[in-house]
Parts: sequence; structure tokens; C-alpha cells
Amino acid sequence: MSEARLYATPADVKLCRLEDVGDGQARNFVLQMRAGRFHGFVVRRDDAVWGYADRCPHIGAMLAHKLDEYLSPDGSLIACRWHGALFTIEDGICIGGPCVGQRLIKWPVFVEDGWIKTGVPTQPESD
Repeated sequence: MSEARLYATPADVKLCRLEDVGDGQARNFVLQMRAGRFHGFVVRRDDAVWGYADRCPHIGAMLAHKLDEYLSPDGSLIACRWHGALFTIEDGICIGGPCVGQRLIKWPVFVEDGWIKTGVPTQPESD
């Protein structure tokens, strides 16, 4: 298996139950695949989730110093612990710090039947 750093994952991978990520919290995920390893995180607000690759656009380092600590102290923004960059949760755009205007790499995730899964939900076929 490769040790390359990946920035995308296959669709429809079950990550965890929605209830395993506290409301207003974030959780780290590492997925090992043949081509390499993906580091990402999910942020939950109510029943909505957003996912991003764990990589700051400023220096390319992982955002958190401690496992699952991706949010600002008040939980309103994603924070890079290395240089203080701040990103909006909904779209990953940097609004403060050394990389204003840049954005995090989105990791598509969604909730289905109580599970957080990778990819985008499939639309039911209409008759």
C-alpha cells in the first residue's frame, strides 16, 4: 500500500453514525486505501454535516494539533491551529489569517439513515 496523501475518497463509505459526532463538534477520519491515505474531518450542526480534507491551504499542514479539535473556541468557525487561519463551516472559505480568500478542499459527505457517508446522496428515480 502507498503512503501517498490523498484528497478524495470513494463514494458511499459509511464513516460513523450521526450521533457519534456531537452537535456543534468535529471529528477526524483517516481512510487507508491502496493508492494512499486520506485525512479528513466532518463538522456537524444539527442534522447537517460538512466534510473537508485535513489540509490548510496556507502551508499544507493538518489543521488540528489535537485529535478532533478543528473548531474555534466558540464553535462557529474551522480553525487552523498552526497560524490561526479561520474558515467558514458551510463553504470552507478562509475569512481570517494568512490565507484569506483561499478555501479548504471539500470532502463530500451526507447523512443517510442515521449514517454519515462519503459522496453525495443519490436522488430516487421518478416514475
